[in-house]
Amino acid sequence: MAGRVEAGRKNDPERTKEDILVVATEEFSTHGLAGARVDAIAERTRTSKRMIYYYFGGKEGLYLSVLERAYRKIRTLEEDLKLASLAPEEALRTLISSTFDHDEANPDFVRLVSIENIHHAAHMLRSDAIRDLNVSVIETIAGILERGIADGVFKRKADPIDVHMLISAFCFFRVSNRYTFGTIFRRDLSEPTTIGRHRTMIADAVISYLKDPDGPF
Repeated sequence: MAGRVEAGRKNDPERTKEDILVVATEEFSTHGLAGARVDAIAERTRTSKRMIYYYFGGKEGLYLSVLERAYRKIRTLEEDLKLASLAPEEALRTLISSTFDHDEANPDFVRLVSIENIHHAAHMLRSDAIRDLNVSVIETIAGILERGIADGVFKRKADPIDVHMLISAFCFFRVSNRYTFGTIFRRDLSEPTTIGRHRTMIADAVISYLKDPDGPF
């Protein structure tokens, strides 16, 4: 059985690389860049360290590919929402719910971003792909805000990057600080009722901010 899996992978390098990235995501998010072991990734994917280096150029190259894959995943999810076909408020609520649910379901993503912040985004700075990928979400939000202003639904001309940060901050914090926050305040942030309340709360907060005409432009 193992021999057939190995043979199949030799004939499908893209599948092999994807298998490596899936396992590497768990390894890096659990142990960090310094603590992750390429040998462990090779063993779990039935490949070799030499093959991983051939595909990704080394441990840091693999780590950067993991980051790129993580951002590509969330940006692809956003594209699939077809937000341009929705009314502005519905589009923004849908985007917020998608971001919230993505972070809730992908704690590895949150840990990876936290790890990269520890490294002052040194690896991201080398990635044109990550910068290019993240342009799309700002363009999407900008389009929603412009349509909302034009329709009279939104009253505040908000910066789309500020709106993105507001959404991301709440969704990210719930996952990144789940254990410390939960321990301090004796609250389980993974409890379904709490999740539902928070999903609605961040959407209501953003929409209320945009409907307030008295805020600074």
